[in-house]
Amino acid sequence: MEYKEFKAKTVDEAVTAATIELGVTSSELDYEVVEKGSSGFLGIGAKPAIIKARKKNEEAASNENSTNVSASEKSVGNKKETKKIAAGAGADTEIVKKTNEYLNTLFNAMKIETKVTISFDEENNNMNIDLEGPEMGILIGKRGQTLDSLQYLISLFVNKESESYIRVKLDTENYRARRKDTLENLAKNIAYKVKRNRRSITLEPMNPYERRIIHSALQNDKYVATRSEGEEPYRKVVVYLKK
Repeated sequence: MEYKEFKAKTVDEAVTAATIELGVTSSELDYEVVEKGSSGFLGIGAKPAIIKARKKNEEAASNENSTNVSASEKSVGNKKETKKIAAGAGADTEIVKKTNEYLNTLFNAMKIETKVTISFDEENNNMNIDLEGPEMGILIGKRGQTLDSLQYLISLFVNKESESYIRVKLDTENYRARRKDTLENLAKNIAYKVKRNRRSITLEPMNPYERRIIHSALQNDKYVATRSEGEEPYRKVVVYLKK
């Protein structure tokens, strides 16, 4: 397997992203630092950390995988053809089973004890996944970054297995709702300060989901407005006075 590039704010976060996507522990990861990254001055000129990573002993893993083709795949000559799950009777049970198996493999590789509960709304194609365990803080990460990365990877897996698009929501310890309440309160407090001081305020970098919460919380405010500035993963919300 060739090296794959991972970007994050710090090298440690990039390594974490690599272990999650590749489904291995950090000790099983072969990586090299391409760019250490920098925070810049007051956020100006910030650069992400970049690493190139792959699994260790990939050749041995490839040999093992070649003799253990999963039930969802069949060999066609020297190629592997993936069978996608079509909508219909039993489809929800099958996709939930495959997702549960994928998550068990992932968390075993990460050596994190996790109880997984999956509910699937076949009518609206929504899959809700809730995690429980003693180390959920690790899976949440700083401002939910690890949880978001996991949700993205799980969504890729689920929709690779399904013929129709499924919206995946990953949560633990009601983090999503708690974070939403925190951001809505933050938005109101920042709006008050902008009105009082008549100066724009730029918030810390946030992911697209969290930025939407800030925009939505203030969209009907008569006196302030919001906009996003910068490039990912350092894109920020600016709260400013309306003219």
